[in-house]
Amino acid sequence: SAAISACEKGQLWLEAIALLRTIQDRRLEPTLISFNAAISACEKAGQWECALQLLTELLHSNMQADIISFNAAISACEKGDKW
Repeated sequence: SAAISACEKGQLWLEAIALLRTIQDRRLEPTLISFNAAISACEKAGQWECALQLLTELLHSNMQADIISFNAAISACEKGDKW
């Protein structure tokens, strides 16, 4: 989670996604914080499609999205003029 959050702050959205996928590939369970950081990284980069894809994955997981998840996805859509 900390590494993904660092990527978010550095606007390294591709790296954030890669770290999230690495967690999943190792059959580990990403946390809500990991998902939110990755969604926020996409949002900051204006990658609305990626943000929505991650939100969809989160909604289909055993975790429950929170206000941070939804706000980041909405903001990504706004930045991509998809709102």
